[in-house]
Amino acid sequence: MDSVFASIVQAPEDPILGVTVAYNKDPSPNKLNLGVGAYRTEEGKPLVLNVVRKAEQLLVNDLSRVKEYLPILGLAEFNKLSAKLILGDDSPAIQENRVATAQCLSGTGSLRVGAEFLAKHYHQRTIYIPQPSWGNHVKVFTMAGLSVKNYRYYDPTTRGLNFQGLLEDLGAAPAGAIVLLHACAHNPTGVDPTVEQWEQIRQSMRSKGLLPFFDSAYQGFASGSLDADAQPVRMFVADGGECFIAQSYAKNMGLYGERVGALSIVCKAADVASRVESQLKLLIRPMYSNPPIHGASIAMTILKNSDMYNEWKIELKAMADRIISMRKQLFDALSAKGTPGNWSHIIKQIGMFTFTGLNSDQVAFMTKEYHIYMTSDGRISMAGLSSKTVPHLADAIHAEVTRCC
Repeated sequence: MDSVFASIVQAPEDPILGVTVAYNKDPSPNKLNLGVGAYRTEEGKPLVLNVVRKAEQLLVNDLSRVKEYLPILGLAEFNKLSAKLILGDDSPAIQENRVATAQCLSGTGSLRVGAEFLAKHYHQRTIYIPQPSWGNHVKVFTMAGLSVKNYRYYDPTTRGLNFQGLLEDLGAAPAGAIVLLHACAHNPTGVDPTVEQWEQIRQSMRSKGLLPFFDSAYQGFASGSLDADAQPVRMFVADGGECFIAQSYAKNMGLYGERVGALSIVCKAADVASRVESQLKLLIRPMYSNPPIHGASIAMTILKNSDMYNEWKIELKAMADRIISMRKQLFDALSAKGTPGNWSHIIKQIGMFTFTGLNSDQVAFMTKEYHIYMTSDGRISMAGLSSKTVPHLADAIHAEVTRCC
């Protein structure tokens, strides 16, 4: 008897996670995975921060801790500390109780809960996302019931920001539309607006009543400064307007598999925030009931202890600095080879990823001939590079751009 599911077709691999699947199947000793969005040490190994290990040890040694369910919105202290981290210690929005925060399943879960809330409670069901954006954004918002449109962001000619196109597209968006903004370290391009450009974006959006939805996946991980990376978000909150913020501790605390994140909704009044919070509970309860306790407890332990917090900032800056160093080493290696083209975008871009400008055919060549794996749009994870592997990547890029000449 045939299965009742016999008609189901084989789904394609996720375009990002599928890179690692292909990499794992490659027997070459020289293979290099630059597709994964996770930090690696100079030795190419995953990193657990020392401060995270300390926090875990404290939790393990605390015999009063139990494994009871958390409330629907998660650990209350974690939520307060997360809002404070992104909005600032002296944020009027926090002081006036205008922020509703829910602990969610990392950045993706925070985006999804926010999207579900908007689909249910907001009058506009269209969200504008940058072109390009993280591959999962379209799916998260579409599956929540929102209509996804693009605004111009990346200029392939300059390998920088298409600021004029961005302003034109946001200016043409219908009043009240939702706009997804990468708080810092734009994924996949590594191209961020300047502070002055952020201010123009803010003025443009507020003048049309557009609702900002920030995806903050890399706070502190981009520049090495938690405050600098949060500045765009704080600019929007300072004007008293409303906004959504999805936070992730995957990158900046290395808590990838713990799925630690938060959704904060900044409202115009405390009574509105209270009602928003009540509706978030109704949304989350049938979705996953309540979030996991361990990862959020690690983050909370670090955030509330001043010594551990300072130790975290030092480790975080070391990760950011290593990535910046990889950018310089790759740029220098290509320059030394005399590789045709302008590669200055590698050191101008910021964060975990660099948009190389390589197309899918060029990527395929580098995978086939050099066993280097990256997403087909030419995005590479700088965190996946090391001083030992930079020459291999530089050789591959040089071979590709000179092979037809």
